[in-house]
Amino acid sequence: MFKQGVNKMKRIVISILLVIFVVLCLTSCGTPTSYTEKPIEDSTEIKETIQPEQKESENIAIETDNVASNMDNIYEENNIPPELTSGTIGEKNALKKALSYLRFTAFSYTGLIEQLEFEGFTHEEAVYGADNCGADWNEQAFLKAKSYLDFSSFSREGLIEQLEFEGFTHEEAIYGVDNCGADWNEQAVKKAESYLEIFSFSRERLVDQLEYEGFTHEQAVYGAEAVGY
Repeated sequence: MFKQGVNKMKRIVISILLVIFVVLCLTSCGTPTSYTEKPIEDSTEIKETIQPEQKESENIAIETDNVASNMDNIYEENNIPPELTSGTIGEKNALKKALSYLRFTAFSYTGLIEQLEFEGFTHEEAVYGADNCGADWNEQAFLKAKSYLDFSSFSREGLIEQLEFEGFTHEEAIYGVDNCGADWNEQAVKKAESYLEIFSFSRERLVDQLEYEGFTHEQAVYGAEAVGY
């Protein structure tokens, strides 16, 4: 009798499970609209993401036109001849970069070309920038000489060599050095002091070192005596 009761319970449980299964099937079959609506929602989202990209590309084109017109205004403000504004975009940018450099430091002609090439401009664009920037290269040599003397000491010969190393011609270097207003005796003293801060020199060796730096014998002796020898 107990076994019959168990079998009866099993049949009841199976019947309940079948009912649940049927209900679940009916529920799942009753939502076909969700599958037809979802692709529409996805396609709408894709369309909305494409449109902003197209709008952004249109804005970039507008901004590029504005930059070109602004550059022309910059050239006018810098009194650059109107015929130079007809150059390529690369030439205009090289010229603009050359002018920006010359506002805060001095360059030789070849030094400016090398700097522009280092910035990624072609050789032709860099030459265009240097040729049309309006720089006086003698004046640039003078300014470069003054800037060196602001943080270091040089003999006349040593400063000429340094300017030539920077790309100035021999004539430009001489112009810059002869007009920088340096007192070469004072420069010898400063150079002697800078050496004695690091090295120990006898009087003779200090004079020799100053002469090696390009000072005359008289300037070297003056420098050595000024520091106590």
